[in-house]
Amino acid sequence: MIRFEHVTKVYESTGNGPDITALHDVNLHIRKGEFVFVLGHSGAGKSTFLKLILREEVATEGRVLVNKNDLSTIRQRDIPYLRRGLGVVFQDYAVWPHMTVRHNGGYPLRIARRDAAEAAALVQKSIDDVNLTGMEDRLPSQLSGGQQQRVALARALVAQPSLRLLDEPLNNLDANLREEMRFEIKALQKNLGVTILYVT
Repeated sequence: MIRFEHVTKVYESTGNGPDITALHDVNLHIRKGEFVFVLGHSGAGKSTFLKLILREEVATEGRVLVNKNDLSTIRQRDIPYLRRGLGVVFQDYAVWPHMTVRHNGGYPLRIARRDAAEAAALVQKSIDDVNLTGMEDRLPSQLSGGQQQRVALARALVAQPSLRLLDEPLNNLDANLREEMRFEIKALQKNLGVTILYVT
């Protein structure tokens, strides 16, 4: 699913300061169905790591392959994540306040112009998978923080991408809810057999 081969990323100085090496000679192979955590303190290079996978940055040296595509040789930055087989969940949920759970969850399928009946079934399945059944018509203002995070997870699952990237998705939750959501994410990964890269 993901392969880093001797990847180094250096940010060149724009002033008189030194260049910054965010990643140095990173080698990694994430296989289909694995749940991999990337742990590190602030400034350790976690965001750069994700940006290389999302093609928002390009490696200074080495190769980054996602779904067998070498991101150094193809231009993917302007292609939506969904079309690259990626589902992404960010720290801030990024749910639209004027859309219901159903409409938030189904947004990627509307963008992809999927058949309405097929889309409705996929949306309901993703909502069921994250335990939001019965809340389809609620707005984010009617949901708890944990429920909003589940909406973001449902949206990342709905198009059945081959790879899910979770970027510190639980940081905005209180300690008890973080613990609960950790177990739910792991159970979801086990039940669906999806590949997850979790950065924290």
